[in-house]
Amino acid sequence: AEFAEWLGVMHYVDVLKLVGMDERVPPTSDENVTVTDTEFASVPVRLYVPRKGSEGLKRGLVYAHGGGWCFGDAGMKTYDQLSRQTSNYLDAVVVSVNYRLAPKYHFPVQFEDVYSVTKFFLQRSVLSQYGVDPARVAVAGDSAGGNLAAAVAQQLLADPEVQTKLKAQALIYPALQTLDFNLPSYQENQDKPVLSKAFTVRLWSGYFTTDTSLREAMASNRHVPPESSHLFRFVNWSDWLPEELKRGHVYRSPVPGERGLAQRYPGFLDPRAAPLLAPDATLHGLPRTYVLTCGHDVLRDDGVMYVQRLRVAGVPVTHRHAPNALHGALTFPAPSHRENRHLQHYLQWLNENL
Repeated sequence: AEFAEWLGVMHYVDVLKLVGMDERVPPTSDENVTVTDTEFASVPVRLYVPRKGSEGLKRGLVYAHGGGWCFGDAGMKTYDQLSRQTSNYLDAVVVSVNYRLAPKYHFPVQFEDVYSVTKFFLQRSVLSQYGVDPARVAVAGDSAGGNLAAAVAQQLLADPEVQTKLKAQALIYPALQTLDFNLPSYQENQDKPVLSKAFTVRLWSGYFTTDTSLREAMASNRHVPPESSHLFRFVNWSDWLPEELKRGHVYRSPVPGERGLAQRYPGFLDPRAAPLLAPDATLHGLPRTYVLTCGHDVLRDDGVMYVQRLRVAGVPVTHRHAPNALHGALTFPAPSHRENRHLQHYLQWLNENL
């Protein structure tokens, strides 16, 4: 992708999208699950409805795929397989959201698409239509999708129009903060496969703008304006990381940058984009939570810090840390939950908590 862009043949993101399109499979039903492409609240979704007869009401799950807010698709083979297995294993209606993508669309469009779908699905009339128990609905997502799921769960708490409460949220190696790109996990894994520091910064900045000045400022950790430096307390890893993850690193607060970037792109200071910036009062009301983090992942510390903050806020949290795993461990290494212990643990947790 970088080479194609350097040659001027194609934009970096467009190359990634081409790869994703090649992985897309049509909505194909099987003996266990009926699969259809449809729309909820005018947003495309891929819907998975269990075929087996159920004595009671089904569970419900809204899922947001990963891809750095700029690529990926609910119909990609890996996500189709994940949703299909989830629906069958849990006897759950799974709504996998095809939110709009950067660079054509920037924050808050991706968030708003997932939020609109979730809010629509949570209507009692819609849940009844699909035979879903209103007391057993969750949101989930991986990577950028984990970011969107976490933000949606927070925002639902403040929406007076939503009467149905989430029972659970599952966040798979989520991206949760935009303030500090020099966490220990970023330092240790900056050149690791799948998600390098440079790639992550590029994806984060691309969520807000195509202006490369934001990417350059983020890469140097000088993008937060002085008047917002009070937010650093939410991502101060010296307070939130356990000793075994600090590994001798010395905390240095990011140096405040120029005000212009935040004025032009205020989204990177918005909790809807960076859920770790939510105040403690917001976290108190969140549902039981599952978080998967991977040792060889720049996003490791985002997830770990959120786990600690949720626990302090009194939220029941199950944290599965995979010290030897790379970003993407849930969906890409194995086709079946029977062969992927991370996927198996995730599904078992949902089965027990949803």
